[in-house]
Amino acid sequence: LLSPLLQKWAVVVLSASSSLSCLGCLLALAVSIGLTLGSQGRALLAPCAVTDVTLAPVSRDCPFDPTRVYVSPSGLQVSM
Repeated sequence: LLSPLLQKWAVVVLSASSSLSCLGCLLALAVSIGLTLGSQGRALLAPCAVTDVTLAPVSRDCPFDPTRVYVSPSGLQVSM
């Protein structure tokens, strides 16, 4: 449907945009890891209303349980 030259340019443009998107994701991941390590993980439990951090995973006010690993809704749930 497209000429070979146009196909090559389309591949180059898609590859470049994919690379830039990947670079942006890696940069965001590095920033979030840096912020988490900088705050020693306290920002992860900030939304929890419990003053004792050890009770945060069992509190209904905490939006997530940081002691569990959720693989998939129908998959394995591992308690740590």
